[in-house]
Amino acid sequence: MLHITNGSCAVNTIRDAGMRGHMVAWDDVLHEGPVPAGVSFEELREVRAHFIADHQWASSYEKVLDRFTQRDSALADFRNHEEVVLWFEHDLYDQLQLVQVLDWFASHDPGATRLSVICIDEYLGQMASERVHQLFLRRQSVRPKQFRLASQAWAAFRAPAPTALTALAREDALALPYLSKALMRHLQQFPSARNGLSRSETQILRALDQGHTKFHDLFKVSHADMEECVFLGDTVFVPYLQELSRGEQPLLTCDGGEIPKPNASKRLTNLEFRITATGHAVLNGEVDRIQLQGIDRWLGGVHLQPGKPMWRWDETQRSIFLSGCD
Repeated sequence: MLHITNGSCAVNTIRDAGMRGHMVAWDDVLHEGPVPAGVSFEELREVRAHFIADHQWASSYEKVLDRFTQRDSALADFRNHEEVVLWFEHDLYDQLQLVQVLDWFASHDPGATRLSVICIDEYLGQMASERVHQLFLRRQSVRPKQFRLASQAWAAFRAPAPTALTALAREDALALPYLSKALMRHLQQFPSARNGLSRSETQILRALDQGHTKFHDLFKVSHADMEECVFLGDTVFVPYLQELSRGEQPLLTCDGGEIPKPNASKRLTNLEFRITATGHAVLNGEVDRIQLQGIDRWLGGVHLQPGKPMWRWDETQRSIFLSGCD
């Protein structure tokens, strides 16, 4: 039996519960960085490995690529198993992984192998063994509607324009019941029409404004306490702080000067962050963050760049639109 899930914590939970078989952690933060259309599954593996290594979420490109290559090799050998079980949660991180995996399986003949899915609004890394067994017994075979919706969502996520995502985010599809909310959360990461901040950036500045200045307190309040579904780890959180602190008019400052690398957890723990006067102005909608600092960021297949028409999110209308060059 082959078990595929989001990351190493979930793998440990499933293994510790006594589940037999080969365990695979998907281990990709797809809501961060480039996931462009027009590249093959193998080419995308290299794109993602470069991005993760460049952000210092791993020690080297070679190690990330090797991990992804082993993961994908296990996937390619799925017909050697009687059953493949997909274990995924309801949050953005997991839902994007799930649609990528389902899209891959949609184009591969399963042969005699059964494909099952467990998709829940609980967190696998915190789950008791008894609950793991309950979920395993209730697993369901993947249905054609789930393959179709996953492939549609994966293509929309990778497209160079995010318009198709809006319709999917508004569609409460029973086939993948947590997908629409996850895609809506992804759209909220686009620059706001009000001030150019993403939802995550807004929450960071709001938490700082409330006096939550220590790193782990800031992370907890701005993400865990303000999100319907937690999807960021604290390592992935660090580049958000780095982005908001850059330029001649930073929106926040760090009392240690330059913000350490994401893997420097001990140094980060003792640091304090402050919102600046400019940060206050942006948070209040008096200044636009993009016009002030520019932007160079990938969200799925969309590349947001300065000097080009900018995709922005209107929270009031719950819609995405293309504005003039920022």
